[in-house]
Amino acid sequence: MAHIDYFFATISPYTYLCGVRPAEIANAHGATITYRPVDLMSVFSRTGGQPVPERHPSRQDYRLQDLHRRSVLLGLPLKVKPAHFPTNPAPSSYAIIAAQEAGGGRMAALVANLTAACWAQDRDIADDDVIRDCLTAADFDPKLADSGLLAGAEAYHRNTEEAVRLGVFGAPFFITDTDQRFWGEDRLDDLEAHLAGRV
Repeated sequence: MAHIDYFFATISPYTYLCGVRPAEIANAHGATITYRPVDLMSVFSRTGGQPVPERHPSRQDYRLQDLHRRSVLLGLPLKVKPAHFPTNPAPSSYAIIAAQEAGGGRMAALVANLTAACWAQDRDIADDDVIRDCLTAADFDPKLADSGLLAGAEAYHRNTEEAVRLGVFGAPFFITDTDQRFWGEDRLDDLEAHLAGRV
C-alpha cells in the first residue's frame, strides 16, 4: 500500500486550494496519508524561500494573479488578501496534530475547514473558537483545541525538521514512500498519475 506524507501550512492559500483532493486521490488508489503541518516560515528561511512581503513586487503580483486563476478554475472562493493573514498558524496546526492522534473524525475536512476559514471566510485561525468550530464541523471533539499543546508543539517542530531534511521547500508538498516529491496544488494531477502508475 502506497503512503503519502502531506506537508502543509494552515496559512497557505495553496493548501486551501487543495481542498480534500489529496485524500480523494489517496483513497482512489488505496494509499494512506499522514497530515504533517509545518512552520512554513522556518522552512522558507532554511531552504531559500521568502515570506510574501519580502518577495520582489513582480513575484507578489504574479502570486495574486495565479491565486485568482486557480480559485476560479477550481470553483473555490478565495480572498487574495484575507483579513487575518498573516496570523499565527501554530494553534491550528496543534489541533490538526491532536485530531490525527485522536482519530474518529475527517482529517481532510479539518484541513479544508481551517484553511477555508482563513482564505474564504475572513476568520482568524489562531482564534480558539474558530479552531473549535472547524473541529466540530469535521466530526472531532472541539476540546482537542485545548489538549495536548506541548505534544502538539513537539510534533510541529519534528514535522518542520523532517520536512527540511526530506527536501520540502514550500507548501503544499507531497512525498510518497518511494521518495517521489510533488510541490504545489497544481501538481496533484501528477501525484495521481504516479499512484496510478502512469508516470
